[in-house]
Amino acid sequence: MTLVEILIVLAIVASLSAIVVPSVMARMVDEKIQQAVSDILQMSTTIDHFIMDFGVPPASLAEVGLAGRRDPWGRPYEYLNVFDDGPGPPQPRKDHFLVPLNADYDLYSRGPDGETVAPLTAKASRDDVVRANNGGYVGVAYEY
Repeated sequence: MTLVEILIVLAIVASLSAIVVPSVMARMVDEKIQQAVSDILQMSTTIDHFIMDFGVPPASLAEVGLAGRRDPWGRPYEYLNVFDDGPGPPQPRKDHFLVPLNADYDLYSRGPDGETVAPLTAKASRDDVVRANNGGYVGVAYEY
């Protein structure tokens, strides 16, 4: 093989890699998002059973045996009981009209970037995987 042939083969391999790698990476992110949605749905079911038994959401995930659960990116799931009367008012997640997403509790993952703020319209929150409409929607914040 000549040097020209080797360069041509390398150019072809580089071109194929430039096409394949981004799609594989996007697929991996999609799979992690689907895992987070599945986790949140399962955790919501556990929390909803607690609410049926006791009439109020648990104070924390530990109260229902879900402490330490981590999202697919390795961070703990975020939980907020909107009825919590701890120090200061609770800061629930909010939609694009700045209306709280849930009337009972917020449960979400900070998503791939690990950043979040209360309104879903903020850039830091767009990739979060959220529970909204009291469990009627579980998915990525930018699709809500």
